[in-house]
Amino acid sequence: MKALTKTDFHFEGQKSVYHGKVRDVYNINDDLMVMVATDRISAFDVILPKGIPFKGQVLNQIAAKFLDATADICPNWKLATPDPMVTVGLKCEGFRVEMIIRGILTGSAWRDYKNGVREICGVHLPDGMRENERFTEPIITPTTKADEGHDLNISREDIIAQGIVSEDDYTVMENYTRKLFARGQEIAAKQGLILVDTKYEFGKRDGKVYLIDEIHTPDSSRYFYSDGYEEKFTNGEPQKQLSKEFVRQWLIEHDFMNEPGQQMPEITDEYAESVSDRYIELYEHITGTQFDKAAESGDIASRIEKNVTAWLADRYK
Repeated sequence: MKALTKTDFHFEGQKSVYHGKVRDVYNINDDLMVMVATDRISAFDVILPKGIPFKGQVLNQIAAKFLDATADICPNWKLATPDPMVTVGLKCEGFRVEMIIRGILTGSAWRDYKNGVREICGVHLPDGMRENERFTEPIITPTTKADEGHDLNISREDIIAQGIVSEDDYTVMENYTRKLFARGQEIAAKQGLILVDTKYEFGKRDGKVYLIDEIHTPDSSRYFYSDGYEEKFTNGEPQKQLSKEFVRQWLIEHDFMNEPGQQMPEITDEYAESVSDRYIELYEHITGTQFDKAAESGDIASRIEKNVTAWLADRYK
């Protein structure tokens, strides 16, 4: 199976390109963004040496589906998906924070709580909570968006005081975050899932706040299965979840957490294919629809270039 791990396009009107861990983003005329979801996969802040076939298509199509399903809540950047691995949308000036919202105490928040922390990002947490326990209402725990290194937790008050985001804009982002999460939980519940936590990114264009980037994908969100949640919580057992956590666990089992002296384990074709199967399974659980693999004949990059070039030509004709 083929995987797209690198792009080097030169579209008409292209001003610049940003290569992220997973996505390559092309700036067109300082007006539009062409976001290519590659088949790269990252964990522990490092890109794995082998791509995962169809991963980019899975992430792009989940994000597109949820952007459409929440467009009545807030404006978003998406204009079209001219290729299964590409979304084209409005170029916005991104805010330098990520809005993380949590409905359940788990992950890094639980690790901090277990170590005695009772305030995360300015949000006070009561004593006596247990791992995977629901909050009485979801909490928002923003992080800074770092150009290099790890994102850092930050409170609403510090974001405003430091002038990172104005109070008016932050209030809008906070309101959108709660409404988007509630919609995501409703959609997940229909698929027998619990949307546990997720992150949203926002930007501004012509004075208006837009939702940008991806939304409700297994790379940006954590899902639990509804069936068995209460029983597992009561018994203190690990929850069955849908996310890319299984890749992190595989790396841990092979003694890799990107720490000094550790060596990346070999990613065989068989393992890459098994991860691909898991991502397709995630897609079908989350969306409730069958995944249709994009045609594998020919070169993936050539297909993308052809589809995006045709869409841009039509847009600017």
